Amino acid sequence: MPKNKGKGGKNRKRGKNEADDEERELIFKEDGQEYAQVQRMLGNGRCEAMCIDGTKRLCHIRGKMHKKVWIAAGDIVLVGLRDYQDDKADVILKYMSDEARLLKAYGELPDNTRLNEGIVGDFEDDDLNVVDDYVEFEDEDIDRI
Repeated sequence: MPKNKGKGGKNRKRGKNEADDEERELIFKEDGQEYAQVQRMLGNGRCEAMCIDGTKRLCHIRGKMHKKVWIAAGDIVLVGLRDYQDDKADVILKYMSDEARLLKAYGELPDNTRLNEGIVGDFEDDDLNVVDDYVEFEDEDIDRI
């Protein structure tokens, strides 16, 4: 049997999860930052997000959050905009669901932003009242075919 030469196993690498219990202060956007909603995860620490200003950006998850803060489609995040690339941004912070509701209540997020949804879609009120494309034929129509 080989001897263990490391300082511990995977439980040591996970560390203590102390940050989950404490209530953190709500962080608002500053200059060069924007709120965004994640549309889909792309892998390799990247995601596609629709920013509140209406621009779809390719976002890179910073190393401090990588494998520590799990981001899924539909999450509200704070992204840092790049001066030299307008179509790319960096994810700075992920808002928890209660923080996202507070941002919406304070008017930071627009009213049409949908929270707590896994898949983000551009649904409008017209799309919700869709009539089925079911066509009913009479016996005479079938005989002609």
